[in-house]
Amino acid sequence: MKITKLKTWQVPPRWLFLKIETDEGCYGWGEPVIEGRAATVEAAVHELSDYLIGQDPHRIEHLWNIMYRAGFYRGGPILMSAIAGIDQALWDLKGRDLGVPVHQLLGGAVRDKMRMYAWTGGDRPSDVGAGAKALVEKGFTAFKMNGTPELQIVDSHRKIDEAVARVAEARNAVGPDIGIGIDFHGRVHRPMAKALLRELEPFHPMFVEEPVAPEHLPCLKDIAGGLGYPLATGERLHTRFQFRDLLADGMIDIIQPDISHCGGISEGLKIAALASAYDVALAPHCPLGPLTLAASLQLDAVSHNAFIQEQSMGIHYNQGNDVLDYLVDKSALAIEDGFCAIPQGPGLGVEINEEFVEERAKVGHRWRNPVWTHEDGSIAEW
Repeated sequence: MKITKLKTWQVPPRWLFLKIETDEGCYGWGEPVIEGRAATVEAAVHELSDYLIGQDPHRIEHLWNIMYRAGFYRGGPILMSAIAGIDQALWDLKGRDLGVPVHQLLGGAVRDKMRMYAWTGGDRPSDVGAGAKALVEKGFTAFKMNGTPELQIVDSHRKIDEAVARVAEARNAVGPDIGIGIDFHGRVHRPMAKALLRELEPFHPMFVEEPVAPEHLPCLKDIAGGLGYPLATGERLHTRFQFRDLLADGMIDIIQPDISHCGGISEGLKIAALASAYDVALAPHCPLGPLTLAASLQLDAVSHNAFIQEQSMGIHYNQGNDVLDYLVDKSALAIEDGFCAIPQGPGLGVEINEEFVEERAKVGHRWRNPVWTHEDGSIAEW
């Protein structure tokens, strides 16, 4: 079997789909994308196709190393996201060819279903109590919210009070037993994070995510020691080597690699195993489409330290289309009582409606994240 073609489609709301085809009619799907840089990642996918056309798609690890090592320059969000989607598609193809789900090829599942969480409150969080209560009524046992809108590097304590009040509103709405993830989104700089992290303790967060931007993670040793709840990060880290350094530092309790950003299932598996050696939990990042979610669930299935999975059904970014719209069988990713069964179909376990993909690709997208500024006109973290 030889790879003959890589086909890509930019589809609403902000995703990029990839299909790898072969001379024997077998195929696989993946989702190589960086939010807001879909066209750039798409170009990288087609550049990488020079290494793939004519190759045996079953040699996934070999092809991964060709894509990662042969170009000399390595890593970064664009290249690793391009590799990630290709890797997903190769695993999907292999599973389809052999008639088994990917998790069977990775040693078999350690769980039957995965606990899921949903988003509430939007980018500039509001009405978090009502939104959280509605999610719990749908069966979710956990949700995530943004902790704060933009903050200056040194801002007023009123902003901290407002953030704490939002978390208090959410906790009061859902009671003590529901998990609350609080995403700082890298918006909170060291001087403000120092105070905010402490003041959230009475509300027992499930975790605080991206407590500072990834380039400032070393400061956690100074500002977050002794907290009584877990810290999480990792969506903007792209290789096992970055995670190695993070884990060795000992300040993170939950890692959140994105299976469409970190080199795919192959690299995600290595990152998850590395985290397990440090007794660190896994909660893959996934505000993306059905293929990223399906790939994440295949990794969750074989990773004993996986404890919860993000998904983006109904998230505020999903304008025009949502996750299940692109599936032939929407039950493959159905969430019931806050859990999603590990997909058991061949490959990633989902079937993409290619005709619908073609139709929506005519609409496409040019999604960009908002550009925020402070009152003084300087750029704020989004």
